[in-house]
Amino acid sequence: MTHDYRRHGTTTLFAALDTAKGKVLTQCRQRHRHQEYLAFLTEIEKNVPETLEVHIIVDNYATHKHPRAKRWFAARPRFHVHFTPTYASWLNQVEIWFNRITQQAIRRGTFRSVKELVEKIDQYVRASNTHAQPWSGSPRPIRSLPKSSDYVNVFPGRHNRHDPSSAYARRV
Repeated sequence: MTHDYRRHGTTTLFAALDTAKGKVLTQCRQRHRHQEYLAFLTEIEKNVPETLEVHIIVDNYATHKHPRAKRWFAARPRFHVHFTPTYASWLNQVEIWFNRITQQAIRRGTFRSVKELVEKIDQYVRASNTHAQPWSGSPRPIRSLPKSSDYVNVFPGRHNRHDPSSAYARRV
């Protein structure tokens, strides 16, 4: 930020990531209330074939737990809501996409209006969807957790692996 920085407003970006195709469905709104959230869910419903199950992964923001949102999901059994644990938004793959759009299109940008910002977001989404590929979220595969047999007790005489005072080292 510079001394002459002036904020021209904000937008709320709703995004749904189709991991099978790598495409993103987005919607910019002025606010982030349950009304806007329900409108975005309706947009997802229109764009996803009825034969598919839809898994929605969201954080614990109150909008996502609003009674009207709960009723909306209850009336649509093909939609399944999953809440990320507190402070674990990184588990949600769309957060990786949010990071990409921030780094590649928004950060360090100069926007004289919210309309300009939304146009830049829409331009990025169109380009991203044009070159979409199935989503992995990471170029490297996620390694599974090691088995307990991969650890060796490094303190002789302490053999209880469930005892927090026992220390174990990874076997190499």
